[in-house]
Amino acid sequence: MESRPLRYFVAVAEELNFARAAERLGISPPPLSRAIRLLEADLGVTLFERTTHSVALTRAGEVLLTEARIALDALEAAGHRARRAAAPARELVLAVKADGDAGLLEPMLKRYADEPGSVPVAVRLCGWRESPRLLRRGEADVALVHEPYDRTGLDSETLAAEPRVVALAADHPLAARAVLALGDLEPLPEDAFGPRVRAHGEGRDLAQVLTLVALGETVRLLPASVAGRYPRPGVVYRPVPDAPPAVLAIAWPQQSRSTAVAALVRAAVAAAGAVRPP
Repeated sequence: MESRPLRYFVAVAEELNFARAAERLGISPPPLSRAIRLLEADLGVTLFERTTHSVALTRAGEVLLTEARIALDALEAAGHRARRAAAPARELVLAVKADGDAGLLEPMLKRYADEPGSVPVAVRLCGWRESPRLLRRGEADVALVHEPYDRTGLDSETLAAEPRVVALAADHPLAARAVLALGDLEPLPEDAFGPRVRAHGEGRDLAQVLTLVALGETVRLLPASVAGRYPRPGVVYRPVPDAPPAVLAIAWPQQSRSTAVAALVRAAVAAAGAVRPP
């Protein structure tokens, strides 16, 4: 099976619209439709249920979508890893979301530097939920990730499970209370509580999130370590004991046999054990 029909299939499966998929791929709809029909004929299955108004995946299409994403990521990863292996300087790439390391980044890197045979580490800052994709595509060797995340093709080790706090504007009606429950944060009239609570990391960095909190435009659930590391005028943090914990893990590709990656994972686990929970 060639990669081009799989790329065409994934585009249609994600868009569920042949015209949008064709535009995304930079081709016209007729050859895209022919390519999908040829793929169906080669596989002997129907991948899409088509009507004049809609396109939907069949059960076979759903299975192929999962497998095709894995296969295409593996092809892209092979290229990235080959190019990196040919680079004159050896290094590890560690992907992490800015402000998403629970205070472990510096101590783990310090411990790793003391490991025999350690190599330079390049820290790649990335967006929320982006790091697993970077691992699968060979653009990163190791990543700090918050659960839940797509574990396909990855191994991991849990580093920390932090309680949650909620960040509120200092003049928010709930700020006067010492402890809050999730039920307190359910949507109420807009003028009383503002928008629905959202999880840390949805499309903005922490500085932007806290600015919106201080302005009273949102409230956010955050890992408890944020409260100690990011005090900010106009923002108060209150514990939410019944909120699910923020679980931080270190992840790497399942096929990795790198001793340098193994050493960095050991350093991260040791650093996590030495850091007092918030």
